[in-house]
Amino acid sequence: GDTDSVFVCLKEDEFPNPASSGEKLQNWVNEYFLRKIKDEFKVESKLEIEFEKHYPKFFLPAMRSTKEGARKRYAGYMENGEIDFKGLEVVRSDWTELAKTFQTELFERFFKNLELIDWIKNFIEKLKNGEFDNLLIYKKKLTKKAEEYTKITPPHIKAARLEDPDNKRNLKEIQYIITNNGPIPISIKPENIDYNHYIEKQIKPLADGVLFAINISFDEIIEGRQLDLFS
Repeated sequence: GDTDSVFVCLKEDEFPNPASSGEKLQNWVNEYFLRKIKDEFKVESKLEIEFEKHYPKFFLPAMRSTKEGARKRYAGYMENGEIDFKGLEVVRSDWTELAKTFQTELFERFFKNLELIDWIKNFIEKLKNGEFDNLLIYKKKLTKKAEEYTKITPPHIKAARLEDPDNKRNLKEIQYIITNNGPIPISIKPENIDYNHYIEKQIKPLADGVLFAINISFDEIIEGRQLDLFS
């Protein structure tokens, strides 16, 4: 069946062993509801919580245009050094490998308290220099034929029409890159890549999702605001 999660923030000085504390909390809550439902409703409780894992470090991105935490979107730094991504762009199929690569290293550096400012600047420079061109491909499933789009034409449909102008191939997926001439399918070997598109749409939103926690924005970094953060 469907499950939901609840996160409990433990005070380190009061709970030096989080794994043991998680097990104890699980047992206490289950026993509480077992007794309460039995006493009040005379039925056996089917509610049960299970302690799943401990994140020494946890990050809940803010929802767009608010400071409240986003639901079902988080990154947790695990005791073995791995990062558990849930609902973030790194695990979604509608983002490029560029975005996934950037977000993965961004969180690794953030959780390990490594320098961020210069790293972001260098990443952008490498992007502009063409070092990540193999990571810029968008991949989109085609749920209906390109000619069925009459009012609004999304980028992937524009690319599909270039890939199959006669609508004879019944494309199920399109792979394309955004250029200064618009979306171009990779089969045509796109040139004049629109790097600003990738910076604004694939990098900036991910960067700002973390940078707000250290009181700076992506634009301030790119515009050269002087900071001593992480130095």
